[in-house]
Amino acid sequence: QVHLVESGGGLVQPGESLTLSCRGSGVTFIAYRTRWYRQAPGKEREFVAAIGHGSDGLTNYPQSLRGRFVISRDNAENTVYLKMNSLTPDDTAVYYCNIVSPDTPGADFWGKGTLVTVSS
Repeated sequence: QVHLVESGGGLVQPGESLTLSCRGSGVTFIAYRTRWYRQAPGKEREFVAAIGHGSDGLTNYPQSLRGRFVISRDNAENTVYLKMNSLTPDDTAVYYCNIVSPDTPGADFWGKGTLVTVSS
């Protein structure tokens, strides 16, 4: 059974950095495309970052976050990270980890999210 757990959220001040983790069980991340999404109060869920399956692990970001957010994967730890820099109150949201198999239709899994609050 696939189980994803996000962690690392919390309260930070504007300008600070934070690293989120997504740990998986019952799944090997390198075989999946992994994405981070976020959902701010009263807003639609928004794509934040992606890392491809396989050893290449190509990354992708929306233009608005490129250069400030960095996604990475530790294959030995079966964990995907999201490093967020220069945080602003607009980054306040619940952050979700999502994995999708490129080979198995319907293999699409989500974690329950971790809350990030940016406030002074």
